[in-house]
Amino acid sequence: MTERSPQRSSLNPAAATDRRGFALAGLAAAAFAACLPLGAHAAGEVKIALIASKTGPLEAYAKQTIVGFNLGLQYATGGTMTVAGKKLVVIEKDDQGKPDVGKAALAAAYADDKADIAVGPTASPVGLAMLPVAEEYKKILLVEPAVADSITGDKWNKYIFRTGRNSSQDAAANAAALDQPGNVIAVLANDNAFGRDGVKAAKEFTKKAKIVHEEYLPVGTTDFTAGLQRIIDKLKDQPGKKYISVAWSGAPTPFGKIADLDLEKRFGIKLATGGNILPAMVAYKNFPGMEGALYYYFGIPKNPVNEWLVANHYRQFKAPPDFFTAGGMSAAIAVVEALKKTAGDTTTNKLIAAMEGLSFETPKGKMTFRKEDHQAMQDMYHFRIKSDPAFAWGVPELVRVIPAAELQIPIRNTR
Repeated sequence: MTERSPQRSSLNPAAATDRRGFALAGLAAAAFAACLPLGAHAAGEVKIALIASKTGPLEAYAKQTIVGFNLGLQYATGGTMTVAGKKLVVIEKDDQGKPDVGKAALAAAYADDKADIAVGPTASPVGLAMLPVAEEYKKILLVEPAVADSITGDKWNKYIFRTGRNSSQDAAANAAALDQPGNVIAVLANDNAFGRDGVKAAKEFTKKAKIVHEEYLPVGTTDFTAGLQRIIDKLKDQPGKKYISVAWSGAPTPFGKIADLDLEKRFGIKLATGGNILPAMVAYKNFPGMEGALYYYFGIPKNPVNEWLVANHYRQFKAPPDFFTAGGMSAAIAVVEALKKTAGDTTTNKLIAAMEGLSFETPKGKMTFRKEDHQAMQDMYHFRIKSDPAFAWGVPELVRVIPAAELQIPIRNTR
């Protein structure tokens, strides 16, 4: 609503004598409004801050999340963009992949934009910086797609929910494909919370294979030669089946360099990795038969939500939805379903009560927010790469769905 400036008018004497009464009534109304609970500031709107790394190494991920979130709102509201008669207003902010920028953006969203709910960010280090801000303002932060276990682990607070998968879900799913007796593994990962939490979880879930080396390189690395050489030196003389397991986020990726080095032919070292965005999976065509686990690939889930996403994404963008598009859509559906349960009430405690234990249908199928840490429990997918000339990328063919209940994800907070 736009505010209208008061208009000058000639008042009759009776009206003039009532000015004091009107003023007192106005003060009383203002005092009443000040006492309203958080979230009651705009009866006709729900403001959602969507914070993502629209610039920086994770730009592609952020753009997919934003597209998916807006599609998800359209899907979940039946195209009305309203819930319980309230208009959904999305406020986009760029955290640039920088923790300090993300922290400031979230504070501004809550304090200045009067956001009722925030969604994001893209990168785990930014997400960790945001957690105390949500606690300070006592408002929901729905984390999507930042992955680090610590977000719903030791750094968690009750205002944090996450639709994105966590490091343990990645690790447990990949263990289903890679954790076999006689396998010897060296890990290449980002030198940040995403990479280190991921490797920590991988070590926990690796029971039969042996991890012999951990190599961490910064996000944005352009020359992987030295790091890969250290991995080669560690693996090449190991007995058993040798693997380089890559847990990498952002551009550039190491997959092209790994393909150029022809590690399997020269040293018997195979690549193992999880899913990724389609541009990164172009290099997977060089590794037919490679197995791993992934969060989403548009051709795998068979459910009405994914069918809608694929059809509408093709219609609007002439391309399939990607890895993080599905995550953005899942987050939007979670927001709408929570608001439906509260009949549009954005009071934080009511939203928390509505979201704890909430199950909702996504492009991946059913997700459920676990009450203990607000992590969304969700299925994962064991895949095997096929090189199909009809696709520019290596196609992950489904080996099997890994059900959420099978993953046995630990609760890592101290609630």
